[in-house]
Order: sequence, then C-alpha cells, then structure tokens
Amino acid sequence: MTLDQSTPVLIVDGHDAEIRIVRALLQQLGYTDIDEAANVTEAQTKMRAKRYALVICDWHVEPMTGCEFAREIRSEGRFSRLPFILTGKPKSENVVAAKKAGVSSYIVKPFNAELLKAKIEAAFATRAAPLPDRQQAAAASRPQHGEPAAAKPASADDQQKFDGLFTTSI
Repeated sequence: MTLDQSTPVLIVDGHDAEIRIVRALLQQLGYTDIDEAANVTEAQTKMRAKRYALVICDWHVEPMTGCEFAREIRSEGRFSRLPFILTGKPKSENVVAAKKAGVSSYIVKPFNAELLKAKIEAAFATRAAPLPDRQQAAAASRPQHGEPAAAKPASADDQQKFDGLFTTSI
C-alpha cells in the first residue's frame, strides 16, 4: 500500500539543504503536496492547521529530537496512527529509541528515492494492518517465558535484519 501522491506530506528538518533533498526525492516519486517546517514548533503549528498523511522528520530538530517529537505526537489521539518516518545517523540506539517512540520507520541518511518509497510503503502497510493483527505480530516476535531475549544487532548487516521497518541503508 502506498500513499496517494496528492495527499499532504510534511518534512521537518532544521537544514534547508536536507529539506530540499527530501522534497526532490518525494517529487521524483510523484508527490505534489509537500510542506516543510524548520523545527518542531513550526511543525506542530502546521499539523494543527492541516491534516498530513505522512511526516518525515530528521533526528536533529529543535527544541527536541525527532524521536521526542514522535513520542509527543503519538500521545495525541488524532496523530496516534499518523505515518511518521524518522531520518538520522546509523546508530543502533537511535533505531531502538525510534521504535520505542512509535515511529513508523527509520531511514539512515543519505538515502535515495527507492529506499524512501519502500519506507513509505512499509509505514502505510503497518498503519493499515488491523490492530489485533499488529498486536499478534508483536507478541509473536517477543520471547516467551524462559526464552532468551534477542540480542541487539552487532553489525550493519545485522542492523538491516533488525526489523523490516527499521532497516538501514548506508
């Protein structure tokens, strides 16, 4: 499942060059309604004024991290299922924190249009799954009583296998 390319997308990044890159990739994929915000405060204002179908946010935005921003908007009922893609550095701890914050996907910079398209599709596939199916899938991936917990990925290759929605591309 993919996003209707005419629905609004919000890019949140404190660097104009990064916004231009993500905008160009989205346009390359056919998206036409693309807004931008230089910080979380501006993003929140825009999100209250307009209904976005997708948010793509950098890890480093002000006055908080993109991860904290994701956690904050997830706590608001109307944004709880909004597809939210976080971009940043290839750090395992960032990927884990992003997942815990409820982001739909994490993309390591730099990335290309093909990877962005895959992440958008994955974000919408997860959002579209009925809640009981998502809960069953999550429960199946957790260790059962007496089973060892899965170890953190040790390498970049292992990180790519960590979670289909959180694969990284370097």
